[in-house]
Amino acid sequence: MFEKIALIGIGLIGSSIARAIREQKLAPHVAISTRSQVTLDKAEELGLGDSYSVDPTVVVQDADLVIICAPVGAYEAIGKAIASHLKPGAIVSDVGSVKEHVVKALQPHLPDNVHFIPGHPISGTENSGPEAGFASLFEGKWCILTPVEGTDQTALDKLTALWRAFGSDVEIMDAKHHDMVLAITSHVPHLIAYNIVGTADHLESVTKSEVIKFSAGGFRDFTRIAASDPVMWRDVFLTNKEAVMEMLGRFSEDLSMLQRAVRFGDGEMLEELFTRTRNIRRSIIDAGQETDAPDFGRHVSTPEEAEKEA
Repeated sequence: MFEKIALIGIGLIGSSIARAIREQKLAPHVAISTRSQVTLDKAEELGLGDSYSVDPTVVVQDADLVIICAPVGAYEAIGKAIASHLKPGAIVSDVGSVKEHVVKALQPHLPDNVHFIPGHPISGTENSGPEAGFASLFEGKWCILTPVEGTDQTALDKLTALWRAFGSDVEIMDAKHHDMVLAITSHVPHLIAYNIVGTADHLESVTKSEVIKFSAGGFRDFTRIAASDPVMWRDVFLTNKEAVMEMLGRFSEDLSMLQRAVRFGDGEMLEELFTRTRNIRRSIIDAGQETDAPDFGRHVSTPEEAEKEA
């Protein structure tokens, strides 16, 4: 599909893209750049690419497609650095979970003779680093593309075809709308998870060992979310501030209502809310975004495994 694809950043998403390109034979040459020589050496050890450099201007030369897979806070510096080295007609995309900021950070610096198409694969795990990626990460998941005004249709079709080759369903969306949707479906839930785990850590009446020892499913799932890449999520909240604050405001209002229901024993209101939210969970499973397997497909240790781990 492309002669040369350049990946700037080689964490979970970047390394998964590299593996998917290899598996599907979508490009004969994958060039990889990342700031850390240690990380770059690891990527080379894993055989994720064909050429490697800590200098992004080197890997983008002659690339038909450039995908920025770094934290969104680094985008502007990357855009300024690579702009004059891009091949005319190249497609420049990304994988950041904030899109309005990406447009503002990159578009002013990119030359008019390249095609700028921001993207966001809605997939991931709590793990990070080049060794964390796997080729099937995007299978059955959504990838949202937010093309800017005047985007070339042929370039958009080509990028869409790439993500579909990875196994993704592709949705085209306005950048501002994307940021509002992701604020409630991803960003605020992560912020809440970080806060709950932080609260548990600060409680003076409960020791850390008790929090860990008696972790039930709810808290355990919050810790999984809160284990996500801290640099990436720092940048997400700093760059999607407006949408996150709006959604946090709505969440705070609903939390106050729930607080009153608990305080005054309004069981009817609680049951009605819990019924609605359970139905939403069923809708997510029906939409193929989760499994209805026991424990939602998560591995549960057998007594023998637990004994070995102990």
